[in-house]
Amino acid sequence: MNEQTRKIHYFFFGQDFSDGLRITFAILLPALVFSWLGQFETGLTLSTGAVCISITDLPGPIEHKRNGMLYGNLCLFLVGLLTGLLNHSNWLLGLEVAGLTFVFTMFLVYGARAGAIGSAALLVMILNMDKPLTPAQVLPHSLLLLAGGVWYTVLSLLLHQVRPHRAARQALAECIHAIAQFLTIKADFYTLDTTLDEDYRHLVAQQVVVSEKQDAVREVLFKSRQIVNESTSRGRRLVVTFIDVVDLYEHITATYYDYAALRAQFGHTGILGEVAELIRHMAVELDHIGAAIQANRPYTTRAALKTQLETLKARIDAIGEEGSAGSNLVLKKILVNLRNLTQRVNDILNYFDSAKTGQTYGRELEYSRFVSHDEVDLKSIRDNLTFSSSVFRHAIRMTLACSVGFLASKLLFPGYHSYWILMTTTYMLKPGFSLTKERNYQRILGTLAGGVIGVLILWLIPEKTVQFALMVVLMVISYSFQRTNYIVTVTCLTPFILIMFSLLGVGYLGVIEERITDTFIGCAIAFSAGYLLFPKWEADQLQVFMRDVLQANLNYLLKLAESISGVAYRQTDYKLVRKNVYVSSANLSAAFQRMLSEPKSTRRNSSEVHEFVVLNHILASNIASITSTAPGQPLVPATRKPLRQALLGLARSLKKLDEQAQESATDFLTAEPEAFPKQVLTPEENLLREQLEFIQKISSDISKTTEAILAK
Repeated sequence: MNEQTRKIHYFFFGQDFSDGLRITFAILLPALVFSWLGQFETGLTLSTGAVCISITDLPGPIEHKRNGMLYGNLCLFLVGLLTGLLNHSNWLLGLEVAGLTFVFTMFLVYGARAGAIGSAALLVMILNMDKPLTPAQVLPHSLLLLAGGVWYTVLSLLLHQVRPHRAARQALAECIHAIAQFLTIKADFYTLDTTLDEDYRHLVAQQVVVSEKQDAVREVLFKSRQIVNESTSRGRRLVVTFIDVVDLYEHITATYYDYAALRAQFGHTGILGEVAELIRHMAVELDHIGAAIQANRPYTTRAALKTQLETLKARIDAIGEEGSAGSNLVLKKILVNLRNLTQRVNDILNYFDSAKTGQTYGRELEYSRFVSHDEVDLKSIRDNLTFSSSVFRHAIRMTLACSVGFLASKLLFPGYHSYWILMTTTYMLKPGFSLTKERNYQRILGTLAGGVIGVLILWLIPEKTVQFALMVVLMVISYSFQRTNYIVTVTCLTPFILIMFSLLGVGYLGVIEERITDTFIGCAIAFSAGYLLFPKWEADQLQVFMRDVLQANLNYLLKLAESISGVAYRQTDYKLVRKNVYVSSANLSAAFQRMLSEPKSTRRNSSEVHEFVVLNHILASNIASITSTAPGQPLVPATRKPLRQALLGLARSLKKLDEQAQESATDFLTAEPEAFPKQVLTPEENLLREQLEFIQKISSDISKTTEAILAK
């Protein structure tokens, strides 16, 4: 299975495609059934309710999905009722638009799922603004919307009952796929025709993806009572495999060398290319494992990694005997790491062997400590009713932008589908300017491309049955990519809408003209609001992310100090510290990437921040490397000093970013040198000293980079 085939496999067996099929089926069935019964308007209203509730059906634990859809249905009914009662007056509708936009945008305080409930409620409001209803029709219409939402909810919950572990398998497989791509990027460091700076950029960008995928798995596994409390092997196998996957990722990140020196010393031998090739083969093997888990089928390894390792060992030994490239000690270290990496990949294969999985139950952790818990209370809203809150600023921004969009649709550009202006404004304006800019670009480009595709389909294919079949395909593709590739979603959504209107007897040329016009107007309003209405640029927030990364690495280094000093600590505590390093590093990398997409005038210290990101990645890699190998024994003074200096250096850097930062307890490192007898360092102690001195140097470089960022 080549790379493209694996990507196709991941798509068709993945969560996004299954979501696309489910949403398409839930939307189409009511419309088709009631159309056949001669009640098309009833079916269309039911389908509208299903569309809106599908927005709240985000991946996650089934308990959260159920609660989100239930609350979404309540909002659906109430907003539908209110809009139906007020749509006879544009003044009252305008007040509703402003008030509900603010209220439902503030739902973001409670997280993404609550934000999705708010988005669903706003969509119901927008779709019903121009629907003329008599007072007697309002309640029946709202009940039909509710029935459509309940229909989608029941369908989604039933499908989960049929295959309760499918979402967890899909999330785990996508996490493995992301780590396989991360491993492929690591192979590039051994490739002579790439630049190290670009390699690091790709690496930290992929680190963001891996962090997101790991969080998604934690949400599904550790917040699902059914899986955590399950006594059968299926759920426990998923949990144990995820623990193995995270350990594998740590081993990959812990593998760090001076790649520039490696290329200079061994580039001419060709050995680095062989190392890169072996790493890529491991990544492919890992990708195959993920694909098999996703498809719920058995898998037997076909990779000859052991043979490749033996061949690589022979080549490294030959280089050492020749002596032309100097000592081959670092190549031997690489070989040891590759063997360990191979073993960890083989550990993940235990997923397919239930007998072996049963032996690992004792490795499970205190799951609740590895996931976040959002408290839903009024205090959270009250605490965010200030301009220091990004959610509050976004809610005000949304309220003003949607009010302008409403006025534009009613006064300046009235039309049969003028609500598209308000809809575009609502869904294109995001909390961060970089995402607003990206979404607006994708919306305009996708609408233009989709318009051309739709017109060509309707012009070249007059057969209604074929048009309907193509519409269904476009629907599935559109809903399958709505969370991963928005431009594909819009490109397919536009021709789907054109075909739908054409099948309903509406002239498609007038529809596409109105669609494009309204899209441009809505995007212009959203873009202007994101740029002009009290934006908070990423450069202004980077210090918070930098502080979090430094605090996480400082805690990680303290765990290293405890480990090599023989201080007892719980394995769960170590894994939590490690998780915080990964999450904070990914958050900083994501913020840095967002900053690069903002206007040049708002960016600051781009090169220094990139250096800060890379240095912290190198620091975490070296800490993980020592933690996994260092023995727990009293430290000799020669190794104690660089460790203490590194801790002090990180603490000073943290203090520059946060004056309130607490100093960490390092009593176990403050013993006087006289407490240790003078002795000659063993080879292991000498290696540990060199590694700690390198960490001290990196900590010093981080301090200098921090000063440079703050000085500008």
